[in-house]
Amino acid sequence: MPGKSAEKRRPGTWGFVDRRHYAIELGLAVVTSCLVAASTIATSPGVTAPPGSARQPLYGINLAGGSFAPEKLPGRLGTDYIYPDRAEAELFTAQGFDMLRLPVLWERIQPEPFKPLSEQEMAAVDESIRSAEGFKTILFDVHNYARYRGKRLDQAEDGGAMLADLWTRLAEHYKGSPKIAFGIMNEPFDIDAPTWRKINDQAVAAIRKTGATNMLLISGTRWTGAHSWTEGGSGSNAAAFEDFQDPGNNYLFEMHQYLDPDSSGTQDKCLDAEAGSRRLEEATQWLRAHKARALLGEFGATSSPVCLKALENMMTYINANTDVWAGWSYWAAGAWWGGYPMSIQPGDDGRQKPQMAVLQRYMQR
Repeated sequence: MPGKSAEKRRPGTWGFVDRRHYAIELGLAVVTSCLVAASTIATSPGVTAPPGSARQPLYGINLAGGSFAPEKLPGRLGTDYIYPDRAEAELFTAQGFDMLRLPVLWERIQPEPFKPLSEQEMAAVDESIRSAEGFKTILFDVHNYARYRGKRLDQAEDGGAMLADLWTRLAEHYKGSPKIAFGIMNEPFDIDAPTWRKINDQAVAAIRKTGATNMLLISGTRWTGAHSWTEGGSGSNAAAFEDFQDPGNNYLFEMHQYLDPDSSGTQDKCLDAEAGSRRLEEATQWLRAHKARALLGEFGATSSPVCLKALENMMTYINANTDVWAGWSYWAAGAWWGGYPMSIQPGDDGRQKPQMAVLQRYMQR
């Protein structure tokens, strides 16, 4: 698939923040004072039952900004990257969203492999999580594409152990907060599926060894695309994960699916009105055959008529297959998304984007 891993943003212009996702540099600043100690997370309001314990569908939003400017490490909070605050979160809980997917950059929360988490950065993340208490589930998304400082984990000397160490520390930090789900890794790519499965399993084992029972989100390689999940024969995600087991028995597979011609999410146009529903079919059959469930962790559409129809058809398909689709998380929204065509961030006048009306029709309550 086409794309770049990181290209510097220029003021007032579009640029790749990562492989797919655009952001606009607006020169904003965020006040980051009044950070509360991380230890209070476990007793914050809204922490109740584990998110995987009920069959109620998850209706999520990616409030993205924490993984911006990966070329600037550690970067400046409020200048190079941003986490959602209470006002931002409440824009979406008020519209019926009950899950927040929170992208975070590994290098910021753990500046060196096998070393402690950054107290300063984790305090900022924890403050954002506290401000999002209106969501029933918060998906902590390590948004690194199976890379650390640009190097693929399968090429690093101890890549699997590095990821396991990160998740050991995160699990110890959040295991008292069952509403926080653990997204092991966002969109691995250019790693073969069997190798990625081994790296993933090291992280899963490390998490469960801490005693954490939080829900896990398990991604495949090839950007964890639903359309390609069964492609590649013995090298497919389907083959690599057919016997996956979570010792804690509290997990979902995470798949992503965009509607443009190459499923990359980099183009404004949608292939056709049936693109989304059609591209989910084989993954749906695989999930059902393996008695597994999945979250559609990223998808998005522009406001063109064909894209809105494709979005509607995708939502119809998911609602008709809730035995295997546990919910979804739309890409994207956030204070810095400007004119990004798939954004559902309300305008300065408070008006909702056309995509929002489609999504809300499919929120079953």
